[in-house]
Amino acid sequence: MYRKLVTQADLVSTKVIIEETDLHILAEYDVTEQATDLILKYRAQLKNYIVKNPQFCASLNPLPVDIAALPLIRDMQNAGLLAEVGPMAAVAGAVAEYVGRELVRLGCREIMVENGGDIFLQRTQDCKVAIFAGESPLSYKVGINIVSTQMPMGICTSSGTVGHSLSMGGADSVTVLSKSTPLADAVATRLGNEVGRVGDNREGIQKVLDIAGKIVGIIGVVVICGDIIGASGDVELIKIDLHEETGNEGR
Repeated sequence: MYRKLVTQADLVSTKVIIEETDLHILAEYDVTEQATDLILKYRAQLKNYIVKNPQFCASLNPLPVDIAALPLIRDMQNAGLLAEVGPMAAVAGAVAEYVGRELVRLGCREIMVENGGDIFLQRTQDCKVAIFAGESPLSYKVGINIVSTQMPMGICTSSGTVGHSLSMGGADSVTVLSKSTPLADAVATRLGNEVGRVGDNREGIQKVLDIAGKIVGIIGVVVICGDIIGASGDVELIKIDLHEETGNEGR
């Protein structure tokens, strides 16, 4: 569903699934072995921390940052605090970013790691990202242009109408841009929840855009409800035609 990063014709696609983690990776070469090792590493960090701190997994509310925890855990806790949600709302974005940054460190200059609609993107050229918005007529017809100077970038999408992530909202999609992928993930969840609490789509969209504008670290937001779209921040919206684009293989 989410996996249609339009600008990908020159990259090699890799898919790695380990338990609940399902990553789609685009890089200059096949990174299956490296990505598998990294997923196992970060899943172990999460599991070990949750065994000792079960509230980390269960809480729907922010938790204090544990300064003794590993960076992955701290980033999720900090994202939850800023977004006013539980730390697990940032887990998909956190895993995507940590795997992506490590692959860059290992030599990948061009990388996209997608985890359930949450993307860590590092490229040396401008990149178009199509927005999946469920049954909305705007789904895959609207996208975001990410310029190379903005990267690395986290691009995370939450939906109240599609997907397996815990969302209590009614937006077809809420897409958030941030330099921190965990933060983008957590904020997308928070904003998706907020849309569903307002009966009128236009009012709901404006409400979440206002909320997003007050969260430090958010670069831009795009909200789609039915045939209505709203955006704020540093976002370049573009028209997408998947039939005209190359390299648009997706799930």
